[in-house]
Amino acid sequence: MKRERLVAGLDLGSTKTCAVIAEAVGDARAPGVRVLGLGVAKTSGIRRGMVRDIEETMRGVSEAVRDAQRMAGVEAPALCCGITGEHVRTRNEAGLASVTGDEITRADVERVEDVAKAVSLGPDRELLHFIPQEYRVDGQGGINDPAGMTGLRLEVDMYLVSIQSTAVQNVRRAVERAGFRVAGLVLEPLATSLAVLTEEERELGCVLVELGGGSTNLAVFQDGKIRRFASLRFAGAHVTNDIVQGLSVTQADAERLKERFGVAFTPLVDPDETIELPATPGQGPRRAKRELLAHIIQERLDEILGLVQQDLEDTGFMSRLPAGAILTGGGAQLAGMQELAREALAMPVRLGIPNRGVTGLVDSVSAPRYAVPVGLALWAARQRLAGVGDSAASVEKLLGPVRRWLQDFF
Repeated sequence: MKRERLVAGLDLGSTKTCAVIAEAVGDARAPGVRVLGLGVAKTSGIRRGMVRDIEETMRGVSEAVRDAQRMAGVEAPALCCGITGEHVRTRNEAGLASVTGDEITRADVERVEDVAKAVSLGPDRELLHFIPQEYRVDGQGGINDPAGMTGLRLEVDMYLVSIQSTAVQNVRRAVERAGFRVAGLVLEPLATSLAVLTEEERELGCVLVELGGGSTNLAVFQDGKIRRFASLRFAGAHVTNDIVQGLSVTQADAERLKERFGVAFTPLVDPDETIELPATPGQGPRRAKRELLAHIIQERLDEILGLVQQDLEDTGFMSRLPAGAILTGGGAQLAGMQELAREALAMPVRLGIPNRGVTGLVDSVSAPRYAVPVGLALWAARQRLAGVGDSAASVEKLLGPVRRWLQDFF
């Protein structure tokens, strides 16, 4: 196996840190990964995409990556890290430039893109991605690549993604203190989409919903491009807290009950079924209706999905998503989640299993909770196969945007 073909994705979540080590296979237009190792560590150092405890984050990174290394039998290369949360901001900007020659050159395209990017992002903010939505030549729109065309006036609509600089610095510090290198940062839904979305879904229009522990993230894809990103603060941790209050159990016991007996759609539960609750010092053995646990879970998840629906309605996308919703994240794995989402969102719903372009230890990662780290490995593979390595120079460009090769695929 060639060392230069190794890639790694690191998902820094609110409840778990997950690392995937893989080998890049295929080519830049049809990249894939052969999964070699997976490592997962429970952690609480990240909250809604921000490092809150650098020592705890460092411990989670170290444990997850070292477990992945043991499974893979190789040392991890520089890590492609996902980033999300409320500090991520997106905006649409337009650029306009005149064409000086007989035809539009790559230099003209870069010039009009620079015009669109030349905006003030605000203090302590860095540009992470710039993604052309469409180009227009002399008023004619719907153009994906204007290079080589004839015209006098070139315009672009650009989707800019910016992040908080201190958030990036703290992620980098935690990873480096754990003994590893950062190859770059990627907005999580962009990476996840590589692992779970079909080309048809991306073209027709769909919403990718990540039901995480600390935040619920949604990303709308249409005409092959990302069109909308939002991070909602209600997520899996709120479901766990509701179980704590509703059943008078500890946080750890609530999490275990949710994973073992949790159901997101109450009609799927036998009304007569009971579950045993952990005994407390003031009470002996207790039992409760499983239906009660399902009711607690469904109430909160229904609220979260209602917020997703409201966002889609407010932004005008609700009626423009014929491919429906694709659910990822740990919350997507609850029994009945698809049924609840279909009812709440009134659209087709499926689970996002990260299996597109994936070979190797497929069974180890075939679950919605691994969509982000597998997607990050695929993103790193696409970058590697497009000729962007993980050299020290590229690591130093951590705060810079992912450039030309990004446009070719989104």
